[in-house]
Amino acid sequence: MLSHPHEVFLEVARQLSFTKAAHTLFLSQSAVSKQVKALEEHYKTGLFERLGNSIQLTPAGELLYQKLLVARQLQHELHQEFTALSPDFSPQVRMVIGASTTISLYVIPPVLSAYLGQYPHTQLTLKNRNSENILKALLEHEIDLGIIEGIHKVSNVTYTPLLTDEVVAVCSGRNPLHRQELTAQDLRRIPVALREAGSGTLAVLEEALAAKGIRLADLPVKVRLGGTEALKNFVRVDTCLAFLPRQSVMKELAAGELVEVPVHGLNLVRHFDFVQRKGTENNMPYKSFVQFARRHYSKTE
Repeated sequence: MLSHPHEVFLEVARQLSFTKAAHTLFLSQSAVSKQVKALEEHYKTGLFERLGNSIQLTPAGELLYQKLLVARQLQHELHQEFTALSPDFSPQVRMVIGASTTISLYVIPPVLSAYLGQYPHTQLTLKNRNSENILKALLEHEIDLGIIEGIHKVSNVTYTPLLTDEVVAVCSGRNPLHRQELTAQDLRRIPVALREAGSGTLAVLEEALAAKGIRLADLPVKVRLGGTEALKNFVRVDTCLAFLPRQSVMKELAAGELVEVPVHGLNLVRHFDFVQRKGTENNMPYKSFVQFARRHYSKTE
């Protein structure tokens, strides 16, 4: 099994940062440095090259990193097979997952609860950012699995569908706007509140408007807010129209605090996808988590 110093080295090598690795591992930076130094003394060579405020792997460090990735995968496979043979065998497993705001708040919590109920020895960390920043964290090796929504696909990432959701136009239940049926062109004259740049919800709206020959710049944007909850709380007390995931406003719609405003001909369907760097799709335990989450939502549909 991988030793603690090797696990620490793997995290530093993955993030190319002692500070970020210390944060992820819940260790002090000095403790992380001590473990890496012990490995360098063991192998009689440097594993990282310090370049000002950044680091990079030396040839020896890169060799060790690649071999340890293979060893970790074999270790996860061995743990899974032994768990099937011996129910009393319960090794500690650590996962760091990133998810966009809507998914973190409304989609993934029931999956995490069910998964941890079945695999109680999993130490799971969920990072909540907008879709663009989750993809950035994935490409920078800060996370190994992300769940994002409605942004353009990039070539070095694998996308695995989780579920489909709808973005709806809503306003306050006290706003007379909800008694109107709008067209996409009407949005040029109605004040709107939008999510921040990089939001998957915003990307879906932008794409749907472009199909109607409308740019975001053509809309009378009153405010941009970072996060679904902030936008939802704002539109509840304002006269703006807002576009929010149906998943995020189901309670407010049922209570009458928010009202859906039909916008004729505007198709605002978006997909929630798992994202992984190409070549890592079979890495455990992330592969089993993806399969578990997809089964969970296939049962609820």
